[in-house]
Amino acid sequence: MTPRIARPRDARRGALGRYGEDLAVRRLTETGLTVLERNWRCGRAGEIDIVARDGDALVVCEVKTRRALAGRAFQHPMAAVTPAKAERLRGLAERWVQEHGGAPPGGVRIDLIGVLLPERGAPEVEHARGVA
Repeated sequence: MTPRIARPRDARRGALGRYGEDLAVRRLTETGLTVLERNWRCGRAGEIDIVARDGDALVVCEVKTRRALAGRAFQHPMAAVTPAKAERLRGLAERWVQEHGGAPPGGVRIDLIGVLLPERGAPEVEHARGVA
């Protein structure tokens, strides 16, 4: 199998995603959550962007980052989680729990963090709890 070569657009998209995840981690820790893991991969099933603890609950966070450019249409990051994506996140959360000793007493919650990067000004970070 030939290794895939990253194109410049892929590199920019990856950097954008990492920056959004960094902002999301900062928001979570500022609100009292403890980040346990970032970018947990589960083979072909996918990846959990952030796994955190909120009291006695486990929180699986999906982070969506979008750049808002003047005159260009874009999908708001909070609209990016479809029912199929939510189902995949539930499956990934279940696998994470199985590999890490079972569900905590507070259960498992799936959150979405949307990061919007305007052309000018500070990034907007929105945290929606219990989306799936």
